[in-house]
Amino acid sequence: MPLSGSGPSGPGSTGTASTVVLDAADISRALTRITHEIIEKNRGASQVVVLGIPTRGVELGRRVAERMSEVDGHPVPYGSLDITMYRDDLRLKPARALERTDIPVDLDDRIVVLVDDVLFSGRTIRAALDALNDLGRPRAVQLAVLVDRGHRQLPIRADFVGKNLPTSLAEQVKVTVSGHDERDEVRIVSAPKVGPGEIA
Repeated sequence: MPLSGSGPSGPGSTGTASTVVLDAADISRALTRITHEIIEKNRGASQVVVLGIPTRGVELGRRVAERMSEVDGHPVPYGSLDITMYRDDLRLKPARALERTDIPVDLDDRIVVLVDDVLFSGRTIRAALDALNDLGRPRAVQLAVLVDRGHRQLPIRADFVGKNLPTSLAEQVKVTVSGHDERDEVRIVSAPKVGPGEIA
């Protein structure tokens, strides 16, 4: 299962059950709420930089930054932060293609808001914090996620959450976002049940 828990939408493989838990309107409302919470927490947006974590966090981060600019009246810089070389499973899995890192401004003494689609084990965010250490010294780092599905393995907590979605480890949370996928949607996909005599 991917650390982020994200992937293409759809019913999954044969025998799986798939349920839509957030549609496009739900996602839009969640991002709007996150936008206002970020502005309120930071008393404005003038010192905020938004960095999305590839892949779907980049598109979500762009939307949050643009909403913040509209609400607060200040342009909010946004970019992307690739964590590939900072992952703690590099030696366990095949090498991944590098994603784009785009840092729009000097991060020193700025408030960096990391944006990701799903918060799961916390290892992706730990890698993002390690990557940030090589890029500057922000005044503060905050985390916004569309979905928090639980099952943390590290002491990491999101500051802004679109939806808390309790799940079992036998389930996957699959996020799609238009601009990267065909539609905005969050699904829970359940693994097929194992019948008598079958091997899981």
